[in-house]
Formats: sequence, structure tokens, C-alpha cells
Amino acid sequence: MAKTRPVLFLVAILAFAGLLAGACGSDDEPVTIESAGGTWTLEAVPQRIVSLSPTATEILFAIGAGPQVVAVDNWSTYPPEAPTTELSGFDPNIEAITSYEPDLVVIANDTNELVAGLTALDIPVFVSASPFDISGGYGAVAALGAATGHPTEAQEVIETMQAEIAAALADAPEAPIRIYHELDDTHFSVSSNSFIGAVYAELGAVNIADPADSDGYGFPQLTEEYIIEADPELIIITDLLAYTADDVAARPGWETVTAVRDGNILVVNADIASRWGPRLPQFIRTIVEALAAIAPAS
Repeated sequence: MAKTRPVLFLVAILAFAGLLAGACGSDDEPVTIESAGGTWTLEAVPQRIVSLSPTATEILFAIGAGPQVVAVDNWSTYPPEAPTTELSGFDPNIEAITSYEPDLVVIANDTNELVAGLTALDIPVFVSASPFDISGGYGAVAALGAATGHPTEAQEVIETMQAEIAAALADAPEAPIRIYHELDDTHFSVSSNSFIGAVYAELGAVNIADPADSDGYGFPQLTEEYIIEADPELIIITDLLAYTADDVAARPGWETVTAVRDGNILVVNADIASRWGPRLPQFIRTIVEALAAIAPAS
């Protein structure tokens, strides 16, 4: 899987570069869309967009394309005005999607051979895949702006994100703090080869999952023994898990872990932590504040 990353990143950059000229004109001018979903030339800027990606939904509304969105998937709960439906991005149904008569479908992953199915129906599809670092997230915003006729607004969103993230990074402590991000109770984690892990790396944290990610997949599964021995100083979980920080702290043998002993188990908003859209600076600021509280006084 890791070998596909340069290709996916190149697709995002090509999408931005190739679309910018076409998207800067009026709504009636042709728009060329390039992504892992293929190359499409639309007669005009899309006006009936279906988004099956919660991150893409946030981005679309942030860049001013909200009025063009007619339906979003059941996980797209932000912003509140997004037209949330029962559509699924994890188990997409082509018949349900086409009932909204879309002139563009935005997805994060090609599940159930969705790209082939939509292509067969001559419905344009844009794959807004997960980036692998912060700069790749900016590329995703730019590509969606170009595809929907909002390149200027997209650039404004990017510049705002850059400024807010730079301000947060400037406050990050220099001390290398050991962190462990837990995805579930089977101890899957994120390494620096994932988007979230890349954020932690940017903050100068020491990710205990990195040595366990020998194949560069980005989401290694750790063992309790490994975690206890690695002794993270900060443990991060999300608010969508079926257990709490107290439950983590109560695990047998974990009382020796520095993060547990010092009460540094951070619960973050799952939506914000897993998305690379306009709310990413909020997540980074939250992590910076947690790291700063742990770092020794200089």
C-alpha cells in the first residue's frame, strides 16, 4: 500500500494544476477534473454534487460550494447545514446515489467498485483520497476548489489553515515527548506514515508506533506489552470509542505507564482528528497544548 502514496499525491497535485485554469471561469465554462476516479471534462461547473466523504463535505462548504451540494453521506454531520442522508461511503449503493441526479460524486475511497459503476453511467466521480501529510491536505482543498469553481475561496481557506497551523506549531515544545494514539481496544495505532501520525511528527513528538510499522502501512497493531515497555508520556484516544480515559487507566499493568501515572490520557474529537479539512488547526492546537503541559519547564 505504501508504494501507491507518491502516485496518489501526484494525482492530487495534477488535479489542482490541471483544473485551475478551467475552474477560474464562469459556471458555463468547461471544467476538467482529474483524480484516481479518472479524467472528466464537464460542460460546466457541477451544480448537483453528492459527497460520500465527511472531510470533502467540510471542505466543500468551507470553500463556498455548499449550495452546489445536494446530498452527503450519513457520516457527514458537519457543518450542520450539510444535507445529510442515509447514503454510505463505506458501503455505497449506486442506485441510491443516482437518485439524487448528481453531476459530480466526490468519494474518499473506491469501495464496491464505485468508480467503475459511476463511470459506466457516465456520472463524473472525483476521488479525494486521504493525504499523507499536512501539505497533502492543502492539495486536497485546492483540488476540490478547482473542481467546483471555487479556486480563490479554496486558496483563502488554505492560507487561513496555514496561518493557524503555523501559530500552533510555534507553540509546540521542543522536548521530544513519547505519544501513543490508540484507534481501538485491540491497540491499532497510527505511525508517521499516516496522516495523523505525520501531524505528530511535525510537532516533534516521538511516536511509539513508528518502530512497529516495518512495512510503512501507517496503522500498525501493537501489543499491550509493547505499549507498556515503550512507556508513552501522552496517550490519545477519541470520543467515539466505547471506553473512556478511566478505562484505559484501569487496564492491568498500565499503572506503570507514565501517561497513566501522570493522568495524561487525552480524549479528542474523533471527527476533527480524522479529517484534514478546515478544522485541522483545532486538532493541532489541542495536541500542542497537551504536549506543552507535559514538557519540562525550560
